[in-house]
Amino acid sequence: MGSLSLSQLTLSHFRSHKRAVIDVDARPVAIHGPNGAGKTNILEAVSLLSPGRGLRRSSAQDMTRRPEALGWKVTAILHAPGQVHEIEVWSEAGSARQVRIDGKAVPQTALGRIARVLWLIPAMDRLWIEGAEGRRRFLDRMTLSLSPDHADHSLTYEKAMRERNRLLKDMVREPSWYVALEARMAEAGAAIHHERVRALRAIAAAQDAAETTFPTASLELQCDMPTTAEDLRAALADNRMRDLSAGRTLIGPHRADLHGVYATKGVPARDCSTGEQKALLVSLMLANARALAADFGAPPLLLLDEVAAHLDAARQAALYDEISALGAQAWMTGTGAELFTALGARGQGLYVTETDGISTVSSVKNAG
Repeated sequence: MGSLSLSQLTLSHFRSHKRAVIDVDARPVAIHGPNGAGKTNILEAVSLLSPGRGLRRSSAQDMTRRPEALGWKVTAILHAPGQVHEIEVWSEAGSARQVRIDGKAVPQTALGRIARVLWLIPAMDRLWIEGAEGRRRFLDRMTLSLSPDHADHSLTYEKAMRERNRLLKDMVREPSWYVALEARMAEAGAAIHHERVRALRAIAAAQDAAETTFPTASLELQCDMPTTAEDLRAALADNRMRDLSAGRTLIGPHRADLHGVYATKGVPARDCSTGEQKALLVSLMLANARALAADFGAPPLLLLDEVAAHLDAARQAALYDEISALGAQAWMTGTGAELFTALGARGQGLYVTETDGISTVSSVKNAG
């Protein structure tokens, strides 16, 4: 099996980092330093090497360093199975994010074909007890990792739905305005649904095939919609009057939800303890990584922000063991080096400090 890793990451005017050049090898990267020093900003920069808005879902403008607001740039040397790529992601002052791969301008979706990036951040700790939107986003990140075309299908669906919703809000009743939009929504919506189902099957198989100290999560896609393009197109047409009353589209994959259960206990994830919910998320991320390693030929880049927050020492050690066995370059943050003691020489360290609003990154030979 091949590997996927970064050997260099350069941040220019990116959030608190005025200029940072980070040279690493393929081992896991343990990043420690005080709160507010700029550790998570490094993980966010890596997350921009995949399609979407990154782990904070911020606008390009929000990522620029203040007060200069000159725009920002992230450059990375990516080692993928059998090839090396230079990736540049940047935004000039006030502009949308732009991407180049090996010197050629490409759409964001092209990133999903050369790299796979997964992440867990503290905001996801409440995944099971908050609204369905966050769970759909979590599901779609897993799906995108396994089906790069999922990004294009999602963009097509969302664009057509926005146009349809505009017609609904304007109380347009003429059917001819809707036909083409609903056909695009139906084709993309059916593809989205089937890609999600395939992803959940792959995650389930990866969990069943692994021996792990983390609890297994049984996942179920809850989506009350026709699952073929033709049936979904017909349903959208039939539902127009109801949608006109609501002013929005009421059926489709954008209404789906993800239901999780702590498998061995038979307890819904939403009813588990905070620690159990965190362990279930870690379990799913590891299963996703194993499924990707089999499908893509290399484990993904893993971004784990404050991952040790709700894990005891035994589970911390187990996590590092599984990451090392997987051969993944995991970028992890924590306030103290002691959180990574169990990783030891299997990982490398970065120490991040901040002075007068400028972050500084220093290399440490071993993690912990």
